[in-house]
Amino acid sequence: MQLFVDSSDTYDPNEVGATDENGSPSAPRQLSPSSAATFDQCPRRWRFRYVERLPDPPGREALVGTFAHRVLELLMQQHPGRRSKDDARRLARQAWPEMAESYEYLELGLDEDAAFDFRWAAWTAVEGLWDLEEPSDVEVISTEQHVSATLDGVPFRGVVDRVESDSDGLVISDYKSGRAPSLRYAASRLQQVLLYAAAIAEEVGEQPVRAQLLYLGQKVVSTEVDSGELDGAVGQFKVTWEAIGESCSNDDFEVRPGPLCCYCAYSQRCPEGQAEISRREELRAAEEQSLLQMAG
Repeated sequence: MQLFVDSSDTYDPNEVGATDENGSPSAPRQLSPSSAATFDQCPRRWRFRYVERLPDPPGREALVGTFAHRVLELLMQQHPGRRSKDDARRLARQAWPEMAESYEYLELGLDEDAAFDFRWAAWTAVEGLWDLEEPSDVEVISTEQHVSATLDGVPFRGVVDRVESDSDGLVISDYKSGRAPSLRYAASRLQQVLLYAAAIAEEVGEQPVRAQLLYLGQKVVSTEVDSGELDGAVGQFKVTWEAIGESCSNDDFEVRPGPLCCYCAYSQRCPEGQAEISRREELRAAEEQSLLQMAG
């Protein structure tokens, strides 16, 4: 098994921009939803990751999601009659040694108690699928399906967690182990699965009828797939593709400081990111001081 953090977030030689003898970047040959999202969040972070190829090691929560994804992938490959929680436990035991021996997991340096908490969090995520659906009722067409397509001139690539058949047509499903978004942010989170739907339609010639995010143990965030939804997602994807090309051409990657600077693996290399982290720490300290004064 090739361990992954997000099925569409693994490196691909076609997606990483090359550099010339002067270190100037050239645009990638393909683009995934996660790469596009990274650029939209902060172009400079995109350069660090996809041009300079600096490591961006997954944290604990990301690896919990990785393992839960793997177990659910194996589960949904089983005959419907063998998709019980007991079957999932069996598959989790089978899959665990590969995770436990992986470089990413060992780098976490977990002690015995922390390792137990990790396994429990992963199992809780797996078990959360039954809060959303009965797995034995799902008519699975494929799991971890690699798709490549050209979407409005943009070379797209991605890996779809699950393609299934429902009574009214194809459904694209993606597992999420993180916190489900509020209604305000749900539409932006759906862009990824809408792009998957567009790519599947291009590749197999059948447009899915629905795309959904399965926030394990929480809720399903879904949307009907129509031409308007697809055009909007693909249009935004093309805007990002063109912006990446322009940034590579000019070797000018804007920095966008914000809350994510606190979690960025490259913050030590980014003066603006360091300044943003310091600013937020100062604000937090001031707020705490204010609360103490009010309490006193």
